[in-house]
Amino acid sequence: MSLIKSEIRESVLVLMLNRPEKFNSFNREMALELQEVLRSGEKDKGVRAIYLSAEGKAFCAGQDLAEAVDKNGVGIARIVDEHYNPVIRLLRSIEKPVVCAVNGVAAGAGANIALACDIVLAGSSASFIQAFVKIGLIPDSGGTFILPRLIGFQRAAALMMTGDKVSAVEALQMGMVYKVIEDVQLQVEGLRMAAAMAALPTRGIGLTKRLLNLSMSTTLEEQLQAEMKLQEEAFHTGDCKEGVMAFLEKRKAVFKGE
Repeated sequence: MSLIKSEIRESVLVLMLNRPEKFNSFNREMALELQEVLRSGEKDKGVRAIYLSAEGKAFCAGQDLAEAVDKNGVGIARIVDEHYNPVIRLLRSIEKPVVCAVNGVAAGAGANIALACDIVLAGSSASFIQAFVKIGLIPDSGGTFILPRLIGFQRAAALMMTGDKVSAVEALQMGMVYKVIEDVQLQVEGLRMAAAMAALPTRGIGLTKRLLNLSMSTTLEEQLQAEMKLQEEAFHTGDCKEGVMAFLEKRKAVFKGE
């Protein structure tokens, strides 16, 4: 059985974590499989957006602890380095929009994988937990980098040090997620948003994502220069030409992701 269900719909690579009996907690096989399908989606020119969600009642409970404590396993350092860090790097570096729909609980690495995506939607019963402190660990999977930038240092510190559960509505109020959607409509609305993103200028969105990543560690002047350079690159894309002509001709643009 594949631990990551994947298919392409309307130029969207749809990925579903598929270990529901374990609340979609990650083991090595699942992590490596997710990396493989993300790399495939990055290379496939027919894929113009990625959608990530999960089967069952939970989005992801984080690491499968039975694997982590296995004396014959790879050890916690390799689990972080080989399982999670590559996933976070891929989610942030793939120059295509990544929409995540969080169904149910997202805990530990599961929460931080969701928050590394570009647009995060939460089902009304979803929750987010920086669960690491509950077992004496520190947040990984980019959590200490991304979460403070989403909700501020004070709130991030409190959530990481207490392990308090955050409801979908609270996550929305904090700026952790983009929208909260009723559970019964989450997958429909999430896939609709991903399809809408796939119909937009893919290269322009990719360049925007590159600039957002750059803004994490740059000065204003450096960012202004990068915007100028990438704006010129965007201006010469086929999608920009189509967008301008459609505007001038007062018609709907048809973007091809080129």
